[in-house]
This record gives sequence, structure tokens and C-alpha cells, in this order.
Amino acid sequence: MFTPSFSAEQQRDLASRLVAFLSRYSLLTDSFIIEFFTEDLWHTLPIRWQPVLEDLSYPQVADLLLDAAHEDRRYPSVWPLSLLAFRATAHALAFPRERRCERHRATSSVKPEEFLENQSQSSLLGHIFRKHVKPKKQHEIRKLGMLVKQLCDQTECNRVVDVGSGQGHLTRFLSFGLGLSVTAIEAERTLVAMATRFDRQLLWALEKEKQKKNSELPLPQSFPRHVVGWVDPKASWETFIKQLCAADFISECPPTPSGPSKKKLRASEHQVAQTLLPHGSAHSDDQSPDSELSTQNQSVKKESEKALSVENCCSCVRLVSQEDVIVDQGNNDLQGHSDFVLTGLHACGDLSTTLLRHFIHCPHVRGITSVACCYMKITTKENPTPPGLVIPPIPLTPDHESVPSKFGYPMSRWVGGLPGHQLSYKAREGACHAVEDYVRRLREESELLRTHCYRAILETFIRETRSDLRRAGIQTIKKAHLLPFTEYARQGLARVGLPPELPLDPERVEGMLKHQGRVVVFFSLALLLAPVVETLVLLDRMIYLQENGVDSQLVPLFNPNFSPRNFVLVAQKPHG
Repeated sequence: MFTPSFSAEQQRDLASRLVAFLSRYSLLTDSFIIEFFTEDLWHTLPIRWQPVLEDLSYPQVADLLLDAAHEDRRYPSVWPLSLLAFRATAHALAFPRERRCERHRATSSVKPEEFLENQSQSSLLGHIFRKHVKPKKQHEIRKLGMLVKQLCDQTECNRVVDVGSGQGHLTRFLSFGLGLSVTAIEAERTLVAMATRFDRQLLWALEKEKQKKNSELPLPQSFPRHVVGWVDPKASWETFIKQLCAADFISECPPTPSGPSKKKLRASEHQVAQTLLPHGSAHSDDQSPDSELSTQNQSVKKESEKALSVENCCSCVRLVSQEDVIVDQGNNDLQGHSDFVLTGLHACGDLSTTLLRHFIHCPHVRGITSVACCYMKITTKENPTPPGLVIPPIPLTPDHESVPSKFGYPMSRWVGGLPGHQLSYKAREGACHAVEDYVRRLREESELLRTHCYRAILETFIRETRSDLRRAGIQTIKKAHLLPFTEYARQGLARVGLPPELPLDPERVEGMLKHQGRVVVFFSLALLLAPVVETLVLLDRMIYLQENGVDSQLVPLFNPNFSPRNFVLVAQKPHG
């Protein structure tokens, strides 16, 4: 079993301290940077903070505020103790975003070591799994896939359900690369169609390799099954199981070829999976999750480092309509409620909390790996319908089984009982920002830093013209940081229905542009709290699991410079 990160008492104590700290500085987490001038946000900061912060250079903001690992701090002036305590507490309370073995690694490259030879291709992922996959996703599916495989080995469960599977990149690696029996469920029909098409292409590539090398290796025994379905947060786990068993689109296993018997196929399954795993020797970057979670199953990690020998044959994949569905009675049959492991790579909003609840309540889910994102789309008692909340794509069926309404935050009774535990939409949205990326911009003194100031100035003129237009959506203006403000304003005004040639006082514009440094500092102070908010959201989920008798561990699995939402919540149910 995975070793819990810390005790239940430590979890509750940390949650209490997080809530107390965030409640004290809610002004920062709840403020919108576009209202910097309209709400005079600078003067909401403690008076003693203002003079020492406004003269900081951008690299100093990065080194002295945001970078917790920066050791050579040289202060241009004496900082008040309250500011020093604020920074230190924020860094101390947030979960570390890198593993211990990586925190002090010196590197000039933003990308992980697996991309040093080729910026777009992971050296640790087989070429058949890199097609159609961007570098960030290559990094994620490789790391998460190996963790899921380890969890499957520890739970002695070969079946996986990949929720929110998209184009099926993780599904293919789990199935063809690691030999797992995978059912993938995705709400977007077009993405499911793409996933099945990519499955065909992968199998065709294997067939060509087999013919080229005259290989005698058997067919992969495992074959992914794709399901079109929207996972309703309000539905019961029984409804979820029914979704998995009644597919709209599925990709069926190819017929058993002539040649080796089924017994021989099963005996060689390990060999087949091994040939599909990535090429290359071990990198120090690839020591997790084994070194972090368990000393067991070291063979999983070693398999991923053996030579790629893509010498398997393939068959066809066909799409079928719902009335043509024939549920396979072999490995992928979930009608008998076979046990399985749940996984979700960047499950959006309430989807990640829904999967945790299914994990707790469904007796057939043995383990879970949960990678969350889009915290601002989580439902709360204060905001049950946040912007961007996904609604059912089709009307629910009459036999749809529902459960009592539950919110995405808080999940645990402990956090829900803490005074001031509420997190605003803005606080949760801020928790999704990429701290590491902004630190790079600060150190490079990037022109991109002016965009927040531009938008805040524009907000001032918009409200003076139309007081009812608050925080109007302008969307991204292409290369805004390279435009003079007058051109930026012209495009922005048109997008909110105001005259593009609205007269703007050039002296006022110039005066506000001179305060760009203040805008950057205020945004950085709020950004410093982003990992703290994320820590509270994820800790709440860990406490929820603990309250239901399950220990869990939070693993910073991905490189945070490459994949900002890099935490994976891992849990398995106790035996017996």
C-alpha cells in the first residue's frame, strides 16, 4: 500500500493553518488585477509594504518573493517583518511542487531532460506513442502511465478506467504500452472518433514494423475500449458503471489470429508490453513514483528503460452505433462489475471530485490516480454554478440515478467546519496560474508583463464610459504586449461594443503606464498565494479520503516548469 504523506492529525492541523492564513489575506486572492486602478488596489496593501515593494526590479520580484528555492536574497532595502513573515508562511504552507531529489537541480532548460536531444520528442517514450502528441502531453502520459501501472500491480488489478480520455493518448500508452485492459470514457463524440482513428494508426504502424522485421511476436492481448459518455457529478456510482457498460462508440478487440493459442498469448503478454515500452537508459528525472511511493515493483520502471522493439501485428478497429453494441465478454467486460483502477489526467472542475467519490463508494474501484485542473469550475455552496460549469450534453434518461447534491469544495467534513474556509471563484482561478512561467517572465523582464497594466488601464476608461460594464470579457488580443496602448485600446473597446476611437487622455494613460511596476508587484503577491490555495483544495480531498478510511499521497509527478498542474493524488483501498 502507498505510504501516507502525513498523519490525519497533521492533515487537519495544516488545513486549519491554511484557512487562517488565506482568510487573513483574502484581499489579495479575491482581487481582480484588471481593477488595479479602478479599485486603487495598490493602497489596499499594508502601508509599510508599499515603499519597499514599488522600487523592486522584475528579477528582484522573482528572487525575493516568488522563488522559494532562491538562496542568495539581497534586499535593496529593509523589509518589514510582516512582509517577510507573509512570504515565508506562504512558501512553508504550500505543498512542494518538486520532488526532493529535484529541488536543487541546476538546469538552464525549462523542459525535462527527456527533451534535451529533441525539443518535441521525449527520449523515454516510444515513437508510436509520440504521434499526434505534444511534448507536454508526452511527458504527462509517460509519467502518469507508469504510476497507474504501479498502482495496478499493487492492487493486483489489471483493469483501468480512464475518465475524460480525450484523444486517447494516455489510454493507448496504458493499453498498448503497459499491457493494461483499459476502458476510456469521453464526453465529446468527436474526440472519441479521433481516439479510435489514432488507435488504428498505431496498430497499422505496428503491422508495418512487424512485416519489416518479420517478427513472430503475438498480438497485444489488451485493446482499448472507447465510450462516449458525460460523467454527471450528481449521478450515483451505479449510473457510472452502467455508462461504462453501454457504449455509444466502442473500439472492439480484433479477432484472435491464427497461430499461438490464447494460453500462449497470455503467457507472452509481458513480452508484448515490454516491446512497446520506451527506449533509453534511466534518467534521474524518472525516479518517481517508485522512489517516492514504494520499493516494490521496481521491474515496472526497468521495463520502461528497455529497447523499443515495435514488432507486433495489428487488426482493425471499427466504430459501432449504440444499437450495434456487442459488449466484449473478455478482459474489458465491466458488466460483471469487475474491479478496476480509476484515472483522470487533468479532470476538469467537479469531475475530479466526482471520481474521488466514486472511488470511495463504488466497491469495484480498487485505486485511483487523480490529476485535477480548472479549480475555478469547482462548485461551492456559495457559488453552485460557477462560470464555465459543464452541463449535460443530452437530457438525462428517466432511470438516471442521482445522489444528494454535493459540492466540489469542500469535500471533507473537517475543512467544511473551519470558519473562513470559503474560497472565492477568483481565489480558485488564481490557483490555476503557472507560477514558474511568471517567474521566468520576471527574470527575463519580458514585454509580456505589460499586458496586465494595459488591461487595467482599459478597464478604467470602459467604466468611465459605461459604468455597467465591469470586467467585460475582451479575450486575448494577439501580441498585445507588442502594441502601443492606443492600438490595444482600439481593439479592446470594439470587443465590448464601445467606439474604437473613444478619446483617451494621453497624460492619464502615460501616468498609469508609469505604475506598471506596481501592477506587476500586486499580481506577484497574489500569485504567491496561488500554491497555498491549491494546497488547501487538494488537502481537503486527502482529508475526505482519510475520513472515509483511505490513506492517500500527493505526488508532484510532473515537471512544474512544463506542466503547472503537476500534482497526482494517489490512493488505494485497504485489503479486506
